[in-house]
Parts: sequence; C-alpha cells; structure tokens
Amino acid sequence: MATRALDPELLQAARRIQVRADRLVTDVMAGGYSSVFRGSGIEFDEVREFAEGDELRSVDWNVTARTGRPFVKKFVEERELTVLFVLDRSASMLFGTHPPGAARRDVGATAALFVGCVAFAAARNHDKAGLIACTDRIERYVPAKKGRNHVLRLIREACEPPRAGAGTDLALALDYAGRVQRRRAIVFVVSDFLGDATRWQAPLRRLALRHDVIAVRIRDPFAAGLDRAAGEVAALPRVGLLRLADPETGAVVEVDTSSARVRATLQERWRAERTAWQDFCRSARVDLLDVPTEGSVADPLVRFFRMRERRGAKR
Repeated sequence: MATRALDPELLQAARRIQVRADRLVTDVMAGGYSSVFRGSGIEFDEVREFAEGDELRSVDWNVTARTGRPFVKKFVEERELTVLFVLDRSASMLFGTHPPGAARRDVGATAALFVGCVAFAAARNHDKAGLIACTDRIERYVPAKKGRNHVLRLIREACEPPRAGAGTDLALALDYAGRVQRRRAIVFVVSDFLGDATRWQAPLRRLALRHDVIAVRIRDPFAAGLDRAAGEVAALPRVGLLRLADPETGAVVEVDTSSARVRATLQERWRAERTAWQDFCRSARVDLLDVPTEGSVADPLVRFFRMRERRGAKR
C-alpha cells in the first residue's frame, strides 16, 4: 500500500506546535497532569501464602480450598492510562480573526496545540494517547500508543485539513469512540461545538457513563460573542452591514450591526447558548474546558487541573 506524502508546510507547522507544546508542558504544566489523572484502579498480580497482618477479606478461598493452606490475592495499582482525543476537523474549525495588535491563532491551530500539550503530558507519564479526527465522517483513527514520536504523529494529524468532509457530525465520532475504546479512558472532545446541540448531547452523555469525558470548547472571541478582557458575553461591534458565510454549507447572510435590536438579540442568543451548554455539561457529568485562540493554551489547562484537584480533595 502506498504511503501518503507529507506536506512540507504541514510538517513544519506540526514541528512548531511540537516545540511549543513540549516547552509548555515543561515550564507550566509540570506535575499537573499526573496529579489529576490517575490509574483506573488496581489489577490482580499474584497469590501468595497468608502472612501475619494480612486481611481476611484478601483471602483467595478457591486456592485455599485446593491447597489446604490459606492464600491471599495480591494486587498492584494500575497506573497506565489511555488518553483519547475526539477532534472536530470540520470547516468551521478553520475560522480565525486577526485584529491588529492581537496574537491570535485560528481555531484549528489552537486545537492542535492543545492536543500536543496534553499528549506530551501523557507521554511523560508513560500513558498512551490516540486520536479520532472527524468532520461529517470519520477522517482518521490513530490507535493509542506511547512515546514522543507518536505524539508528533498526533500533532501532525491534528494539523491536517479536512480530507473528505466539510460538515460536522460530532455524534458519529462520539459513538465511534464508544465502540473502539472499550476500556475506561480520559476522552478530550475538542471542538467549537457549533451547530445543532441536540444531535450530539445524547452520544456525549452516553460516552461519559463509561469514560472520564472533558469537553474542550475552542472558539474565536468574535464567533463566541466574547469580550476576552471582561470574560463575559459581549455585544456585536457596530461595523455596519456585515456579510457572513457559513464555511460548511456556503450559506450567506447579511447582518445589520448598526441596529441596536439586532445586536441585543445576538447577545442574548450567545448568553443563552453559553448557559445551556454549561447546564448540560453539569447534568451529564462532563467537565467543561474553554480554551481561547489567543494567549497561552497552558493557562486554562493549569486552572482546569487545579479545579480537578480541589474537587478530588472534597470527595
């Protein structure tokens, strides 16, 4: 079977992200990942003869009955974890605004950098990482493996533009993840989560019943209606008649931003969507992580790790 030729520009972009992600893990995120994500429990190691101090509940009664001497089961901590990224690579993930004086990435580049940071943190803890890239179909499945070279492959795949699809079918990818990942894993669903939320909420809820699911929402401040400085929903700026095109369907709409009523309506819709999204994640026991397209990707990750640590300490 012929191998796919690597785009030099893509490879260069992936290596830039590799360097930045590796540095962020070293300088900012050290220790956060390992302190939050632990092994899924204990696994059986061996049986040995009962010794003074052993608990009766650890006795293996089957072996004891066969040998006529008391034996106990010995267990070891199961440390190895599997991290799985479900990455939205639809056309809307290519969106990005670049206002003067703002160091801002597009949504897809931010998603790739996020994948790189978490994958490097997993590799340093000898955990496995895999990736499912999707549009309105499954574009690529990379089974979970260990190692830094494998992390570079994940970053390269995360940088790839859509190969076949342009639309979004996140529900398809979530169901696919549930089928291919049988053992409990940490699943990062990385998307802008634009579109009809009713289609992917049920699959996301099902996935969270078996796995530790984190919904990573990445949006450009303009597309999210956010005032990054104030950290809250903002009104659409007054820039006159604005012509907008849907990158996935090609549909075009004109918005009169000079109208106070139009701006107020959009602001209220943004606020309602944000509240509904937070309420759903809370009810589905899905952790929510918002990652901006400007500034450090590591900062929201570190805050997320601290939140998980505080929550674990209370349990």
